[in-house]
Amino acid sequence: MIKLTVIDREDQPHELEAPTDMNMNLMEICKSYELPVEGTCGGMALCSTCHVYVQSDHKLPDLSEDEEDMLDQAFFVDDNSRLGCQLRITDALDGLVVRLAPVGE
Repeated sequence: MIKLTVIDREDQPHELEAPTDMNMNLMEICKSYELPVEGTCGGMALCSTCHVYVQSDHKLPDLSEDEEDMLDQAFFVDDNSRLGCQLRITDALDGLVVRLAPVGE
């Protein structure tokens, strides 16, 4: 198990525990804790409803071409933007801090 912090859209931090042995991603963890992350496409990098800003200084996997393409179409994208569905839960993410991006209109 690793620990993650997710800051919601009302600036409230949520301390989460996530298993590293179930091949889950950040979006799935957020949904399991009933945080307001839709994940409309089911984790296929085809929407941006799991858009987060990485706040901690973690070495993350490079953006895939699909993730980069989707972020190019998303609202409120910043240099630290990632799709939660593309961040697999591994030991390397222990202590990760992310902030949920605003919902686009």
